[in-house]
Amino acid sequence: MNKNLKVLSLKYRPQVFADLIGQDIVAETISNSIKFNKIPNAYLFTGIRGVGKTTIARIVAKSLNCTNGFAKICIDNVCENCKAIANSNHIDVLEMDAASKTGVDDVRDLIEFSRYGPTTAKYKIFIIDEVHMLSKQAFNALLKTLEEPPNYLKFIFATTEIKKIPVTVISRCQRFDLTRVKSGELFEYIKKIKEKEKGKVSDEALKLIVKISEGSVRDALSLLDRALLSLDEGQELNLNEAQKIFGYFDKSQLISLFKLIFEGKEKDVLKIYRSIYDEGIEPKIFLNDFLELLYYFKNINSLVFDGNIFSLNDEEHNLIKNISNRIDQNTLLLFWQFTIKTLGELDIVSNQNLSIEMFLIRLIHLKEINSIPEKMREESKLNYQGDVKSEKIINEDNELFDLKSKTIGQIKNVVQEKQLDQEPKSEKKIEISINSFSQLLEICILKKEMKLKYELEKNVNLVSFERQRIEISFNEDLDKEFIKILSSKLFDWTGKRWIITLSKKKGGLSIKENEMNIKKNILKKTKESSDYKKILENFPDAEMIDVKIKDERENND
Repeated sequence: MNKNLKVLSLKYRPQVFADLIGQDIVAETISNSIKFNKIPNAYLFTGIRGVGKTTIARIVAKSLNCTNGFAKICIDNVCENCKAIANSNHIDVLEMDAASKTGVDDVRDLIEFSRYGPTTAKYKIFIIDEVHMLSKQAFNALLKTLEEPPNYLKFIFATTEIKKIPVTVISRCQRFDLTRVKSGELFEYIKKIKEKEKGKVSDEALKLIVKISEGSVRDALSLLDRALLSLDEGQELNLNEAQKIFGYFDKSQLISLFKLIFEGKEKDVLKIYRSIYDEGIEPKIFLNDFLELLYYFKNINSLVFDGNIFSLNDEEHNLIKNISNRIDQNTLLLFWQFTIKTLGELDIVSNQNLSIEMFLIRLIHLKEINSIPEKMREESKLNYQGDVKSEKIINEDNELFDLKSKTIGQIKNVVQEKQLDQEPKSEKKIEISINSFSQLLEICILKKEMKLKYELEKNVNLVSFERQRIEISFNEDLDKEFIKILSSKLFDWTGKRWIITLSKKKGGLSIKENEMNIKKNILKKTKESSDYKKILENFPDAEMIDVKIKDERENND
């Protein structure tokens, strides 16, 4: 066991600009400003956790206050100022955590303290970490001092959430955006530290650490520290052991699972997933890795792996490329939507593991439905083209899956075939001509399709009615199967394909709405008539509550 009790992220914390990795532009810009004595009133460092915001703040403080000057800044024989700054106990360099001191009174104390010049150093420096946590009043109190501080006073701010800082503060600072450290550079860095610590960790395990850390140096060092502590003396940490320690699983397992989904092998798919789950992998981590793999399957031909990306090795890259060429790209997009939906479901189910298994089973069946042979699809179009077309229009307007029309088409073809078999072969089917919306309602009465007539009258607003094309809008009470039923009946009655489109236009009033308006007008006129007033004189308690509109067809009868 290492006798040095410091964790690696503190033990190997950069002390000068030359020690930094991944922030070359920032280091060079600040170095030049100090060399040419063009030091800003305030620095603002922003970036994700563990990329060096507070570390660079301390290096800037040391560069400004080193006894030997910036050109000969302490590296080996550290001066008192640099040593005190590194230990966070220098009297003139005050480090403040804005998360614990957010109020205006804390900032006022800071401003009051800034009135006095430095004691032993050249500059008095205030380093405020997580500065976005300051209150609005605290920021306002700081503005004047920040804009015109004394010559000896410098501010250094660090934050992970730059958007929460007022623009008035940002405009008074020299802002530096710290980037994630590139995978290749971070890999070489932790490899050197591993060698200094005399630890035995394979390159593949180090690459996994780099991948998990997502460009954060502190995260990478913390993971490496954890990995080294888990080793027995003389033992090497390989990829499999690292995956168990960090809760990650071999991506080749996921690729094999993905392949089995497309082969429809449900038992094998569940067996692989259960082995992954038994390794301690959380369902959400599994789904996030599944999404990552879907991305690779969809875009593998356009991705370039330059050796700095450790998400895939060469073998996995080639395997994904071979499988991807045999998969329908639309299916991958459908899988992506289902995976996102399942991620949301995990928050409302008690047993997330069962939810993942059902998710995988759904993908297998979804793949089977979406892989209907082309010959069957063509037969479906020939046998029931009218309905398929209308379903496609619905899907475009309402963003439903085109898959729905395919499955419905297949089911309906079977029903149609049974109906055709039951019809007498000698009987000829009489085709009806429908040229208007009112004719369509009459045909519904003739064919005793009262439910369809009810939907047309009450829940449908007609936009346009042309030859074999109906454009409508509808209300929320419309039956979900309405379009499907109407297109089917029109095809049966007329022997022709009809296009039914759903319009964003409001359309005219429905039949029932029109009748209600007519009734209201008649009631209103009747109540204003002299006859009605005479009736009320004789029968004060009388009230007209409804009128009946006589159908023209009743007159003809």
